[in-house]
Amino acid sequence: MTKDLYKILGVGRKASDIEIKKAYRKLARKYHPDLNPGDKNAEKKFKEIQEAHEVLSNSKKKRQYDQFGFVGNSPPGGTQQQYSYGGFEGFNFSNSGSASFQDIFKNMFSGSFQQQQKQGPEKGEDLYYTMKVGFMDAINGIQTRIKLSRKVACSVCRGKGYIQSGGKRVCPVCGGSGQTNVQAGAMRFSTTCRACKGSGNETGEECSYCHGMGLLQNTELIKVRIPAGINNGSKVRIAGKGNAGRNGGPTGDLFITIEVDSNNFFRREGSNIYIKLPITVPEATLGAKIEVPTVYGVSTIKIPPGTKSGQKFRLREKGAPKVGRKKKGDQYVEVNIVPPPFNDERIRELMREIERISGENPREKIRIQGNG
Repeated sequence: MTKDLYKILGVGRKASDIEIKKAYRKLARKYHPDLNPGDKNAEKKFKEIQEAHEVLSNSKKKRQYDQFGFVGNSPPGGTQQQYSYGGFEGFNFSNSGSASFQDIFKNMFSGSFQQQQKQGPEKGEDLYYTMKVGFMDAINGIQTRIKLSRKVACSVCRGKGYIQSGGKRVCPVCGGSGQTNVQAGAMRFSTTCRACKGSGNETGEECSYCHGMGLLQNTELIKVRIPAGINNGSKVRIAGKGNAGRNGGPTGDLFITIEVDSNNFFRREGSNIYIKLPITVPEATLGAKIEVPTVYGVSTIKIPPGTKSGQKFRLREKGAPKVGRKKKGDQYVEVNIVPPPFNDERIRELMREIERISGENPREKIRIQGNG
């Protein structure tokens, strides 16, 4: 069974050269025989890591491995049965005598081989990024920059992966048709010529700058505009800032998921903002005009006489902006009555006087209902 070299290094099949090298160094340090004396399993693991890195760090070996699942003239193990791949007879494909036609077909057209059929322009992959934004920055909106690593078209070969020398020449493998034949026993298939990628012309020499990939990893600062009123979990799309496309295909997009920090005083739900505001007993009893903080500064609300704790008041258009609209949400103010200092004797005397004058028992109705 062929080993999965990507799995050995713990990277994905789309991993960049830098990611492959980083993974190799990390694992090599971990399983190096000098750091694991006498550990046979570590020694075996170290050899597998070296073998995987040797293939995946070599652009030609990596391409063959991605296409066929092995490196060299024949796959490891099993009885070899040679299939003719128009112009690529040097490659052998292993197949045991008991393998079914389904196995052969699957082996021929699975994985990276299928990807070879897509030789037209391909859109680049979209990229995804998570960005933390302060509470007030989400309210007011900001313009900032983020550092992003993405694939861009090679400037030397202009994303083609090869350098064309002289004029166009007919592909010697397919004779200019762009198609080659695949023979598997009695079955015969026509497929895209891998030598010219279906163009019918010689591709030229492999670009040494990008090693034939057509793309290079590049880190750059991206301008990002966060609109006023953006909410937690919202996404911002920046067109054309994903990975570059292949064979002249369009560039992918960048999608930024916004994480908004919480605030110790303001609480936001959608476009509405909520706060809890303490008021005194006299303010609640007699009524008052009090100042209220908002995300836009200080406003004033009128507290009517007899206001109870937990009562809510609305300030129109003092909430968060609604993205893409001129209208704003509202702010809701929940008041909580704070009792006066209990250790002041004069205040205690006044409270007794109030209690005597009012003669009110706020639990009277509860007692009556309970007895009823």
